Amino acid sequence: MKRLWVALVLPLALAACGAEPVWAPDEAVQRARYVSGEPPSITLYTVVRKRGGEGAHSGLMIDASQRVLFDPAGTWHHPWVPERNDLHYGITEQMRKFYIDYHARETYDVVEQKVYVSPEVAEAALRRAESYGAAPKAFCGRSVSDVLSGLPGFESIPRTFFPNTLRKAFSELPGVQTRTYEDGDPDNNHGVLLVQKSQAAELAAAGAGGS
Repeated sequence: MKRLWVALVLPLALAACGAEPVWAPDEAVQRARYVSGEPPSITLYTVVRKRGGEGAHSGLMIDASQRVLFDPAGTWHHPWVPERNDLHYGITEQMRKFYIDYHARETYDVVEQKVYVSPEVAEAALRRAESYGAAPKAFCGRSVSDVLSGLPGFESIPRTFFPNTLRKAFSELPGVQTRTYEDGDPDNNHGVLLVQKSQAAELAAAGAGGS
């Protein structure tokens, strides 16, 4: 019975996950490198269904020697953000907001949970994410928990397929800062990518004009 329950519930819980492996060239990754200047931190993002509260997707922002976003089996992308498998480089504040805006809509909220860590722990998380490889569809929670599990200070994080299980375990970490993002955008969020691309192009044009 338990196996049947997992077989029925798992696809529903992780329906928002799905990605294809890609590998950006070295030049693009080096050019996009972004250093936030903030203290090292690890931030868990969980996409939560408004009605029912199911966890639909997990992503992990790592602020180490550079700031990256590990988005296993995710569907968000941006032309300014090179990706290697599921790791996105060049996560500026604008790109962080773009990522949240893409997922927060009339049917889903985004829960942000941030923990400050030592530089060593942040770098270890970055190395794990870089070496993890592309995640199969519906493996977002498992992939993020694999990266976190066993890191100093994250020993309590279980290896799990369920984003909500991961979110609840993360909420019990000392010093965690939590914020929930809500948005009334239509449920079909594919157009958000086009809008984000257009906004970025406008900002680039404005910057070029002012130089």
